Amino acid sequence: MCIFAAMNDNIFWTENVVLVDADYADSVVFNLIVNFERIIGRRIPQADMARWLDCLVLDGGVRQGEHTTSVVLIHDKDRQALNNFVPSHYEQELNGKAFSDHLGEFVLMALPVEQLTTKCDFMTEALQLACSRQEVKRVMVVADERHYAQVSSLLRKLDHDSPEQLDGKRITVFTMEPREGGCFRQEILGFSLMSALGIRGDEIHTS
Repeated sequence: MCIFAAMNDNIFWTENVVLVDADYADSVVFNLIVNFERIIGRRIPQADMARWLDCLVLDGGVRQGEHTTSVVLIHDKDRQALNNFVPSHYEQELNGKAFSDHLGEFVLMALPVEQLTTKCDFMTEALQLACSRQEVKRVMVVADERHYAQVSSLLRKLDHDSPEQLDGKRITVFTMEPREGGCFRQEILGFSLMSALGIRGDEIHTS
């Protein structure tokens, strides 16, 4: 079975889809913890996964209500857990789990990258598949900054060659700093992660 078909079978497609390079997000959180502990002078706990996802989808256009959001955590096959989030273990605590709050239900899936493909190709194929699904209305992408060019290039290609796939969909790409845009929205990833880490704005401004 090809990777594209296998991915289609393994992902639970819903109105909202979050695609995350989990290894990249974990490394960003580590850097934030190290830098802000020095800046504000206190210990910073691990990032709260549920709080982060709430902040992320709010930035992606989801509002309070009975929504369903699929969260796809893409990770290296040899990584069993995140180092800087709670909960963290992919199979024991994240894959196949769900939680509900004022933004609806979140369904989590952890997908390892097999040797047949690369992390970048896996991410762009998942993104292309999400855009092709009629039931998907919002797609939020947290990709490694090194793969931003491929992600933006794919979205521009889809907008040019298959505009019907993107019609009515809200695509949001999260980066740590503004990048060259396209037929999608951009949001700053650091804001949602700082909230998940419990870093308050007043702490930064008074430091």
